Amino acid sequence: MLFSSMIFLWAFLPAVILIYFLINVLPVKDGVLKVRLKNSFLLLASLFFYAWGGIYYLAIMIFTIIADYTGALLMDKAAEEKKRRLIMVGILAVNIAVLFFFKYFNMVINIIEAFMAPGDRGVLASVFALEGTGALGIPEIVLPIGISFFTFQAMSYVVDVYHRKCDVQKDVLDFALYISLFPQLIAGPIVQYSDIEKQLRGRQESFDRFSAGVKRFCYGLAKKVMIANSLAECADSIWASDIGSLGTATAFLGAVCYTLQIYYDFSGYSDMAIGLGKMFGFEFRENFNYPYTSLSVREFWRRWHISLSSWFRDYVYIPLGGSRRGLKRTCINLFIVFLLTGFWHGANFTFIFWGLYYAVFLLVERLFLGKYLDKNPVKVLNIIYTFFVVMVGWIFFRSDDILQGFEFTGQLFVGAGSAENSIMNFLSMKMLLVLPPALMLCGPVQRLLEKTYKKYSGNIAVRIADLGIQAAFLLVSVVLIVSGTYNPFIYFQF
Repeated sequence: MLFSSMIFLWAFLPAVILIYFLINVLPVKDGVLKVRLKNSFLLLASLFFYAWGGIYYLAIMIFTIIADYTGALLMDKAAEEKKRRLIMVGILAVNIAVLFFFKYFNMVINIIEAFMAPGDRGVLASVFALEGTGALGIPEIVLPIGISFFTFQAMSYVVDVYHRKCDVQKDVLDFALYISLFPQLIAGPIVQYSDIEKQLRGRQESFDRFSAGVKRFCYGLAKKVMIANSLAECADSIWASDIGSLGTATAFLGAVCYTLQIYYDFSGYSDMAIGLGKMFGFEFRENFNYPYTSLSVREFWRRWHISLSSWFRDYVYIPLGGSRRGLKRTCINLFIVFLLTGFWHGANFTFIFWGLYYAVFLLVERLFLGKYLDKNPVKVLNIIYTFFVVMVGWIFFRSDDILQGFEFTGQLFVGAGSAENSIMNFLSMKMLLVLPPALMLCGPVQRLLEKTYKKYSGNIAVRIADLGIQAAFLLVSVVLIVSGTYNPFIYFQF
């Protein structure tokens, strides 16, 4: 079920909000019982939300919940450290096995089939393109939506219980709610158990928090429907063209459109998730902090998909030794983290290349380039450098295979172009209206006016204007949803 769908906006969400807040007026004096009732209802709503995509998906998530809940209880009861560690490793192995089977099994089969029957382009080209031939006769495994997100949440809980950073959750319903809470279930942000532990036991809903949640949701919806979907039309049409005949200007337009599309698409989802959480009294961490205004690639990864970066930092980079064991070991650790980051995003060599691509730039910045970037007085050059590096990275992220990624990147520099793929064929009136604000509103304007807005945000005129903008965004978004075509969130595939 999409946040940007009519069934969610006008049926599911209003019904859940209504019933949830009706629980507050029940004649129940026991505050603990009331929280339990609200949690139980949210759990049922979340399971229904996920089951909308298929009962098959729901069964996999319930298996993850039961396995991690039971394993954590056994680990907590174990007296010997060796036994606790063995149980932890076993639970993590189960999670990784489930994730690997559903997410990477098809990739392995395609590679084997490419070696068995490489096709006209040869073995390596067939392997990198993951051109399965069906020679093994093994049916394709369907990827459950959001499996990477809820599996990582479950794994973080197990590790935190092992290190005694949080108490084991003995209430299976509350643990199930932590894993399945519908606002952030499908595409994050990845919520660590320690961040939400107290909120599961008790949280304060208020009109101000609910209003802030509605505002955040409306702005996130507008990001997705008004901007990301419009940019997607241009990006998709350029990628569907003969890449070899793209001119430099057209290739740049396609790359810039996709770079902006994925930001507005994913940050829009995160805004909606955070907003929905606020409506029900939950506070989730921010997942984006204007990443396209970064002055370096290092800074970009502190601002982009913050919950994933934090997860890999806390559960991979630091356990490997972080930056405490010398430069050589630090470089190896960064390489491992970004190899896994790329692998996490999908079963395609494009994602692995994308992760290693960032590892190279991070290592180069750590070794010598970073000090020049820090000292550079013309910071706009830093922003241009970072944006270009990120944009090229997104080309490989978007491409069907590595060969296509290199071909598209080459067109940025040497694309001669053809008449049918002229940039003017893709610059529709909609694009001319959407692209300039998309460039300005991905961070530069907000950071420039942030202090001014905070200063006057309590002013009645500003608040009324804010409400008017929210209402307008919601209205336009609904109109576009009704008249538009199905366009799922990009990160649903992960």
